[in-house]
Amino acid sequence: MALAAVAAGTAIALGVPQPRLAALLLIGVLCGVTLYHSAFGFTAAYRNFLFRRDGTGVKAQLLMLAVATVLFAPVLASGGVFGREVAGASASFGWQVAIGAFFFGAGMQLGGGCGSGTLYALAGGNARMLATLLAFCAGGFWASLHMESWQELPHSGELVLGEALGWPAAVALQLSAIAVLYAMVRTWEARRAPAAAPPKWERIFTGPWSLATGAVALALLNLATLLVSGHPWSITWAFTLWGAKAARAIGWDPSVSPFWNNPFQREALEASILADETSVMDIGILAGALLASALAARFAPTHRVPARSLAAAIAGGLLMGYGARIAYGCNIGAFFSGVASTSLHGWLWIAAALPGTWLGARARPFFGLPV
Repeated sequence: MALAAVAAGTAIALGVPQPRLAALLLIGVLCGVTLYHSAFGFTAAYRNFLFRRDGTGVKAQLLMLAVATVLFAPVLASGGVFGREVAGASASFGWQVAIGAFFFGAGMQLGGGCGSGTLYALAGGNARMLATLLAFCAGGFWASLHMESWQELPHSGELVLGEALGWPAAVALQLSAIAVLYAMVRTWEARRAPAAAPPKWERIFTGPWSLATGAVALALLNLATLLVSGHPWSITWAFTLWGAKAARAIGWDPSVSPFWNNPFQREALEASILADETSVMDIGILAGALLASALAARFAPTHRVPARSLAAAIAGGLLMGYGARIAYGCNIGAFFSGVASTSLHGWLWIAAALPGTWLGARARPFFGLPV
């Protein structure tokens, strides 16, 4: 299985047209390995925090945000690196992001994973996540047809602390906010046994890794993405693009959509998937998670999916796809990369996603899923 994963990754790499895209494919593979070996997720972490008073996953996310904030700041302050312009993940602070994040929060609880979680769970053999991914692509494409209407909602434009306050002050303020949130999570948590010791060095390839290891590794890999591509890590744009390509294949005419007539979207739709940076990284995540599951001897494909669970996967995927598109990203592209870039839309995203998470988790028993 490991050899098959390596062979598949090599074949994909040979089809990538540029060295930069090949580098992003490798970063995606490393992201997939990290996500799988550390079981670094958002969906279960939020549910455990809200319903079990277990903040383990949330604290790991806060560590990841703190490390990424420090790593991103000097790069974003310089405006470029290696002769290449760089820009953070920023978007308008307004109702569009809040509503989209709420949809996404509900959807990930029904779908069983967020954008990154869907990819690495699917690579681990979870067939249910294929339904989630397909619906995710459909939802993203659906939302793209309505983007003009959503963009008319009230907003305050892009609010980036690094640009408004200067990067040293912005980093200090954001790290202080993260420290306060960490303390609040610790206070909320129920008393628990000490965490297990971190994995030994020989488990680098076979796992499992600690959540803290995963958090730091993902922050470093997001920095690597910023340096190579000029922008931080994102996931869900690829799903929207794949949905649009599928729609065009069955007769949809892109010329009727203002969104798909913008130069970037039009060029992406016409080009190969392997020429799209986000698509290449997502394919890398799938390959990396497959490789990690094989090395850990935990690849366990499942084929039977109960009807109610399948319905939840489809509903969750549609909600996530639609929500991610109108909110300019998911847990990775909007929350992680947005906050690391000191953009306030990232904080708005998580503030709106948590109520959606609560609602989606409450709806899980109707589909035969545990809370």
